[in-house]
Amino acid sequence: MSNHISRRKLLIASTGTLLISLTPIAHAAQAGADIVASRIWPATAYTRMTLESTTPIQFKYFQLKNPDRLVIDIQGSATNQFLRELSNKVLPLDPYIASVRVGQFNPETIRIVMDLKTTVNPQVFTLAPVANFKNRLVVDLYPTATVAIEQEKNDPLMALLQDYSHGKVNSDGTTRPQATVPTPPVKTKPPAVPGTPNKLNRQPVIMIDPGHGGEDPGAIGPSGLREKDVVLAIGREVKKILDSYGYKTYMTRNEDIFIPLGVRVAKARKLRADLFISIHADAFTNPSARGTGVYALNPKGATSAAAKYLAQTQNAADSIGGVNYSSDKNVNNTLFDLTQTATINDSLKLGKDVLNQLAKINNLHKGSVDQANFAVLKAPDIPSILVETAFISNPTEERLLSGSDFRKKVANSIANGIKVYLSTAVLARR
Repeated sequence: MSNHISRRKLLIASTGTLLISLTPIAHAAQAGADIVASRIWPATAYTRMTLESTTPIQFKYFQLKNPDRLVIDIQGSATNQFLRELSNKVLPLDPYIASVRVGQFNPETIRIVMDLKTTVNPQVFTLAPVANFKNRLVVDLYPTATVAIEQEKNDPLMALLQDYSHGKVNSDGTTRPQATVPTPPVKTKPPAVPGTPNKLNRQPVIMIDPGHGGEDPGAIGPSGLREKDVVLAIGREVKKILDSYGYKTYMTRNEDIFIPLGVRVAKARKLRADLFISIHADAFTNPSARGTGVYALNPKGATSAAAKYLAQTQNAADSIGGVNYSSDKNVNNTLFDLTQTATINDSLKLGKDVLNQLAKINNLHKGSVDQANFAVLKAPDIPSILVETAFISNPTEERLLSGSDFRKKVANSIANGIKVYLSTAVLARR
């Protein structure tokens, strides 16, 4: 459990007397946390540093000014090669970290000093073992509130991540404090305007969601191909095609970064998206499983065992990626029933149009749109689908996913399915 160092020690630290020379001590304690991996994920929105250990990590941290530094003390441990490698993992393009220094503060304590390029808002927390990860210490460096507000002008993700870290984003993408429950939007067909995309009187807004990212690689194929890399490449291609059709498109992530599921949905709602398209690459315990599939939300359960299994694996993304859950337990999981029902019906229509296009380039895992309780599809007022492009766990389909030709075919199929749907859809104004 984290503890901020006392005010007195902070005052001492500011004079420099607390910052000892970071040199290893020969007889450092060998008991306690044994660090077995260290990682740094730099990104525009925030930078994450992760330490992985065989046992729970006990730590304290504090910040220093002039110059800006973040100091982290790990108790009951000693330096090793994984910690010493941290300094080499800082990239020049990192917007927040200039350098990292690691050394033995005393026989019982490792000290990590992060030299910063700017003042940051740090979120430091631990995660219990999950999936293939052992105990983790996570250090997320967010921009300060002032910087985040300025950055929000170009990308609302910045502020949403700040809100999420303080428990202000719900699982369905709504934010607190909650307003009164809205009434379902009345969908009236707008008059056609010649020359506008798909005969709509406004530009459709589409959110493209490449799954996983950063600490969460998603499924990994037999040869080591990572789902997060494949779907980001496909998502970028989908955006390029939809832009050429005249639609307004955004991406939940356009770099190798972990974004919590609720924040992905919240970003779509913040930008008043008309459609939400989550892109993935399926995996199963049996490597013979193959085929392309499309899924929509069913908040009450799954329409097949395969859909249930898939939803469980995809919904685990927050645990794998590492989320600092708020202590605020008053999380609103209420879905607005009338709006949700209409949205799911629209999602099924959208899913069918996309599935019909995907059937032209690959065998389908199932001939109809499947349903399950996917967390990332829970926006109550945005038709949302999850596309499983192919089984990355199948050696044959992994080879397909690794090539640019198949990725472009998938992207074209998704984009054309969206175009077909929008040619007859009535877009509600929210």
